Amino acid sequence: MPQSLPAPLALARACLIDICTPAGPPVPLGGRSRRRWVRKLPYVVAALFTALLLPLTANVLANEYGLEFGLALSLAVAQTVPLLVAVRRPLLAWAIAFAAGVAAAAALLSEPVNHDWTWPWPPPTVIGMLLLLLAVGMRERRPTLVSVWLATGVAGAVLRSVSPERSSSNVWITLFVVGGMLMLLAGALRERGDARRALAEQETISEAERARRTLLEERTRIARELHDVVAHHMSVITVQADSAPYRLAGLPEEAREEFGTIAATARESLTEMRRLLGVLRSEDASGAGGGTELAPQPGVARIPQLVEATVRSGLPVELAMPDPLPEAVPQTVDLSAYRIVQEALANVVRHAPGAATRVSVSAGDAGTGLMVLVVNAAAADRDVRPVETAGTGHGLVGMRERVRLVGGTLDTGPLPDGGFRVAARLPFTTAPDADEEDSVSP
Repeated sequence: MPQSLPAPLALARACLIDICTPAGPPVPLGGRSRRRWVRKLPYVVAALFTALLLPLTANVLANEYGLEFGLALSLAVAQTVPLLVAVRRPLLAWAIAFAAGVAAAAALLSEPVNHDWTWPWPPPTVIGMLLLLLAVGMRERRPTLVSVWLATGVAGAVLRSVSPERSSSNVWITLFVVGGMLMLLAGALRERGDARRALAEQETISEAERARRTLLEERTRIARELHDVVAHHMSVITVQADSAPYRLAGLPEEAREEFGTIAATARESLTEMRRLLGVLRSEDASGAGGGTELAPQPGVARIPQLVEATVRSGLPVELAMPDPLPEAVPQTVDLSAYRIVQEALANVVRHAPGAATRVSVSAGDAGTGLMVLVVNAAAADRDVRPVETAGTGHGLVGMRERVRLVGGTLDTGPLPDGGFRVAARLPFTTAPDADEEDSVSP
């Protein structure tokens, strides 16, 4: 079993691994930009400087510093070609070029002293190292940046101290200071970009969660209202089953027992529904509006009262309804029609104050359903600011859910003159195998 390293060595090893590990996948520099020219720019810059620095470095090392041409060319390739690698792997490119630069300085120690040299880094090497330090700053984390910066400075200081007589200039200090400034600037820009991307991702997640929460809240509200509808029918079943033995003379004992079983099952179902309703209403029970859930649910017959209240608020509304109203309207359709008109008028008040509005409720073909139409023109006074400029999404979500509940269709969208249209078809019966439709116009 291998022995564990001492704590200081283990910490140093962990730090070294963290420093030498590239940050994230090899995404090209600027690869996340939406602009194509920004994504192509690093490749163009890398290719341009490689083409310029490769012959320049080889020529300087061979002619100015006196190295053998083959060695000078090899060192020049090792120092400049990594610029092409830096587009995807800046840390790896810097390590190769840095090692080649140190090797070139070590090779120059065997050459005669020339006080005209810039020691220990030739000018082309300085240019290439600055570009690589900039690339590293645009990609790597702070510990890695500090380590690269210190390694560059320490190597320059050590080489300068080994043979100080070779040059009176302190080019290594220039590389150390300017390189640090470039890395600091690039790191700040990178962190700013990362923060903006993280914020955009969080906003996207928050918007999705908000839409999901809106949908769940609306479904919960519909479930609470639907309870009252279903509970009424279950109560009727219970009463009829309980009273059947007394209303119908001559029932056999088996029939009486069957009616008793039906009544017991209906009462049990009502109990379970009340428990479920208690969970759905638990959040509202402590609020001021908790008692309003116990009020009877409205229907088509109360749409005139709704329109009258809206007119009193200052919105001109014209109402068209059949007289008499269709008979035997299912309670779910009755309630859905009222809620759709209510939400549509509320949207007009919020987003187009003073707009002329028409509400139409009519029976479908052969009395098989209801057609609900709410159309408003543009705001009457353009100078009047809407109550809300951005909706929460509850209105249309609620309409869609109510239409889906009864198997109908919904068509909403803006009009050419600046108004808005809400059209819903609510069938009285839904075929069991019919596909649900929910079309929303853009």
